[in-house]
Amino acid sequence: MSAFNEDKAKELTFQNDVVQQFVANGWLLGKPDNYNRKLALYEEDVLGFVKETQDAQWQKYCKLYPNNPDQKFLERVAAQLSKADPNAANKDMRTFGTLGVLRNELRDHGTRFSLCQFKPEHELNPDTLARYQKNRLRIVPELVYSPWSSEEHLNATGAKAKAWRIDLVLFVNGLPIATMELKSEFKQSVNNAKKQYCTTRLPVDPATKKPEPLLTFKRGALVHFAVSQYEVAMTTRLEGNETLFLPFNRGTKEGGAGNDVPEDVNQYATAYLWNEVLLPDNLLKILARFVHLQIEEKEDWEGRKYKKETMIFPRYHQWDVVTRLLTAARSEGPGQKYLVQHSAGSGKSNSIAWTAHQLSSIYDDAGKKLFDSVIIVTDRNVLDSQLQETISQF
Repeated sequence: MSAFNEDKAKELTFQNDVVQQFVANGWLLGKPDNYNRKLALYEEDVLGFVKETQDAQWQKYCKLYPNNPDQKFLERVAAQLSKADPNAANKDMRTFGTLGVLRNELRDHGTRFSLCQFKPEHELNPDTLARYQKNRLRIVPELVYSPWSSEEHLNATGAKAKAWRIDLVLFVNGLPIATMELKSEFKQSVNNAKKQYCTTRLPVDPATKKPEPLLTFKRGALVHFAVSQYEVAMTTRLEGNETLFLPFNRGTKEGGAGNDVPEDVNQYATAYLWNEVLLPDNLLKILARFVHLQIEEKEDWEGRKYKKETMIFPRYHQWDVVTRLLTAARSEGPGQKYLVQHSAGSGKSNSIAWTAHQLSSIYDDAGKKLFDSVIIVTDRNVLDSQLQETISQF
């Protein structure tokens, strides 16, 4: 066996192990053929969740569109996703795109649909909790994603995209949430996955000059993970060679970068990604309480002002510290003191905002809020405005 074929065999073994662990953790296993490339939706889950959880609204919708209501609804969802103009740095546009559709009702001629049910903060509403249990989280391996890679498109336009395949794509109720490129060649192979995203996973196909719905900022997947057996990196915006990846590692016991290598040779150093962060309950909470669209006003070298959008997905250390603080608050109650060390540039303003907002939403077993108010004291005006902007999105 050649070195290349041996590497691919190891990568496939790695991928199969990851998929099996996802499924063991409650994810559904999907088929690439069931994915609608043009709409960037896993159709049966979009329709299945809505019909199963909102039957009255669905029956009303069917009366509005008696001719093929399924297709009409899928196109309506896709239209709401596509309204997320990548250049429209406007707060009103936050109801569009993947995150907007997940968090806001989709309305059409008097009908109202929720495309996702987030977990209620207390269990006093059994109907909401029951609907939460109906969420469909699905993993699809080896997904050919481009709608422009078909022979039909070639014959019609004279151009055809390459049929690139993404190793793993994650969906929530049929909406694309995350992509993952896996590498298992050598210890620094996470860089190979990054390179793959930068050179071949392009938001605009170079051959047809058309946007790829799955890879378009805000409209498609919210986060993209480059994953090896040893390290993870992530980005929320694919921009070719300009793509910025951030580490998504746990760090070592000695406080170093990267991850500790497990003593058990059958375990992966990056297993925390699918066995912790991407557990169904945890991912749904991240989508409900962490991910947000940050809009900043910048100034170029000539003094002209412009707005810059960034989709913020928590890095591991941020997710971890917020989760720990919330767990401690629930078990230990008010009146405790904690010290969190954040290095410069590590996202402390977001960690503060996420913690404060979620502390205000903790309830005890009787359905009473644990904290009457949450007060944030800062020593910088810039940080103060950042915190207000972040908290206002939830």
